[in-house]
Amino acid sequence: MTDALSREQRCALLAEAERDELVALADECLADGAPVRVLTGPVVGVVVAQVREPVLAERFLLGDVLACRAEVELSGRRGWSMRLGDDRAATLAAAVLDAEVEAARPAAGRVDDLCHTVARRRTEREAAEWAEIAPTIVEFEELT
Repeated sequence: MTDALSREQRCALLAEAERDELVALADECLADGAPVRVLTGPVVGVVVAQVREPVLAERFLLGDVLACRAEVELSGRRGWSMRLGDDRAATLAAAVLDAEVEAARPAAGRVDDLCHTVARRRTEREAAEWAEIAPTIVEFEELT
């Protein structure tokens, strides 16, 4: 993935990133002493998860899942994050990274690199899952 990411894509990928990756990069972003202010949270709560089943592509409510959200202001620009689970530090770090890009600060390119790495890992994981279940596909022949 080499295209520019939308904010929605960036936040989704940061929600999947590893905790250590997020915290380390957020620490680097804040190392220059830029003014940062926590506007919301990190707050842990539940959200309703909606999924789309793969055969008919119909949506249904899966149930409530634990999530954590945070919002920060960095160099006058807001950053937002929501991640599944209750990891407050990772959620806050993801919000800082979103704000880093929104403010076009020096590490914005590294945040995009991290997002592309997460996207690549997702693609590899999904390919591995499909390779694992491919032998179980049943093919039907129509008799005429």
